[in-house]
Amino acid sequence: MEEQVIFEQRTDLTKLNEAVQAVRQQIKKIIVGQDEMVKLILAAILADGHVLIEGVPGVAKTLTAKLVSKSLAVGFSRIQFTPDLMPSDVLGTPVFNPKDAVFDFKRGPLFSNIVLIDEINRAPAKTQSALFEVMEERQITVDGKTYAMQAPFMVMATQNPIEQEGTYRLPEAQLDRFLFKIVVPYPNEAEELEILTQFHQLGSTDVLSAIEPVLKGEVIVEIRKVVKQIVIEERLLAFIAKLVHQTRNHKSIYLGASPRASLAIMNAAKAIAAMNGRDFVTPEDILEVVPPVLRHRIILSPEKEMEGVTEDIVIKQIIQTFDIPR
Repeated sequence: MEEQVIFEQRTDLTKLNEAVQAVRQQIKKIIVGQDEMVKLILAAILADGHVLIEGVPGVAKTLTAKLVSKSLAVGFSRIQFTPDLMPSDVLGTPVFNPKDAVFDFKRGPLFSNIVLIDEINRAPAKTQSALFEVMEERQITVDGKTYAMQAPFMVMATQNPIEQEGTYRLPEAQLDRFLFKIVVPYPNEAEELEILTQFHQLGSTDVLSAIEPVLKGEVIVEIRKVVKQIVIEERLLAFIAKLVHQTRNHKSIYLGASPRASLAIMNAAKAIAAMNGRDFVTPEDILEVVPPVLRHRIILSPEKEMEGVTEDIVIKQIIQTFDIPR
């Protein structure tokens, strides 16, 4: 009779798994399907990263982001990006105080914990670039004065596919600051029927009123520290490095991924491992996060774009050239 091997858990993941489950249950009250989007948003929260959600209008991108935010007991603000939006509309602006004859800084909507930026690619590059500092360094500098953001801080941005009318490509430096790019597909026929039935039953009830805040900001900060302690073996770190390095030497890719992509894969894989109840990373965790981490960080060669090849196809080709570590 074979002896059963029992691995002892080195990190206590009880609080983390309870938190993830509680948020999932709240979202499932309203959202039908879209399990991959919800899972990746939760992984980004655990890994202290930002998410970019792309899909055609009407596939519940904004609604899901709002539901996730509502299930967290933290500050929330929403910014609708438009072609006439200025950086000061987002960051804030100095306002003259005649009483004290000084300029007081009036904080913009970015000063919150969860910031939902709707249709981020509707605003021009000048406004988009206003987010560079805050997304990377969690701080804003205005008129030579620096304001630190309160933890947890996360940007959830939605965008329409860039082929749509009135959209601007996001700068590469900004895309690189998003942990994931989540592509939201249309629901299948069964899911669409379930959506119709569910909203018919809700009637005039406000969908957001059904969601309760179940996760406090200090708990998010605490479980993020737990995620950092997840074990990842040296051979898996080497596997990540080889994968990312291959994007810089692939014939179909004009611009490869940066070292920030390697760190993103490692941190995201740790979050997925923790969500799966493990305190160690497996190759499957890495393979699960590689497409959403890399698809917005590589630029295909013009020839491949003309042939209709997508980033996901090239990423799959790269993965298939490697022996998966066991």
